[in-house]
Amino acid sequence: MRLDFFDLRLFLNIVDTGSLTKGAERSAISLQAASERIKKLEQQYQVSLFSRHSAGVKMTFAGQVFAEHAQALLQQGQQLSQAMAGFSEGLHSNISLWCNSSAQSEYLPLLLPQYLVNNPNIQIDLKEAESNDIIAALASGTAKLGLISSFFPAPQLQTLEFSDDPLVLICPEQHDLAANQALTLADCLNYPFVGLMQYHSLQQSIETQARLLSCEIQYRLRLPNFAAIAQVVANGVGIAIMPKRAAQRLSKLYAFQQIQLTGDWANRKLLLAAKNFDELSTAYQHFSQFLISTDVQKILN
Repeated sequence: MRLDFFDLRLFLNIVDTGSLTKGAERSAISLQAASERIKKLEQQYQVSLFSRHSAGVKMTFAGQVFAEHAQALLQQGQQLSQAMAGFSEGLHSNISLWCNSSAQSEYLPLLLPQYLVNNPNIQIDLKEAESNDIIAALASGTAKLGLISSFFPAPQLQTLEFSDDPLVLICPEQHDLAANQALTLADCLNYPFVGLMQYHSLQQSIETQARLLSCEIQYRLRLPNFAAIAQVVANGVGIAIMPKRAAQRLSKLYAFQQIQLTGDWANRKLLLAAKNFDELSTAYQHFSQFLISTDVQKILN
């Protein structure tokens, strides 16, 4: 016999009124029907839920335990109905994901179409920002969920590993560095660079590393995105540093050499970050679980 929410409500109506007759009236069924339903409940669990007397009915100890669980189940049923109502009415959930330029250009275009097709009531708003700005927005509550570079410390946040995001050097095919399999940043600093605009967090991290080596990077040109940089490098203007995934994508369009960069700063990761994942809404938690799922890792790899 399946458990019926109507029977739970009937049982509680009888408890509230102290009478089988009044409980049946409140439930809008006949006394006979109410009696049969309570009898079936008692038979199902092999207990007596009420003791009958001339003034009405009184719960047994088993009935008291049943009442506690009945109230909890009815409350959960109401919460479930409320949660599902939005979907049946076509209500949309809006998710705002803050992400750095690497995540936005190289990772999310592969992943978001699948998620949006499978979840037609979800809308995703991407906000591109620098990793340090995303960290500040998450910490202040301005943002709820973000993808950041592991290069920037974020001890005030909870983070989950999303993907490896290493950096590589790209150079013209006939460049002095082209024959190398791997290089340190120090090996490259005597050559002119093509870089991103000054406000990009990637460029800031590269320049920070150069200063630690007591060097300043010489830029021949600064450009707004990786595609423009790859084209200029392929034409022989200079060398550049960019995410490996971007270099692999752009190598199909432009002829340049990719060289591995060594060092912890270059072998960075993308992290999914939030102030507290457990306090996110159901929609945000569902999306977060998707981003770190094994299915997503298979797509990225």
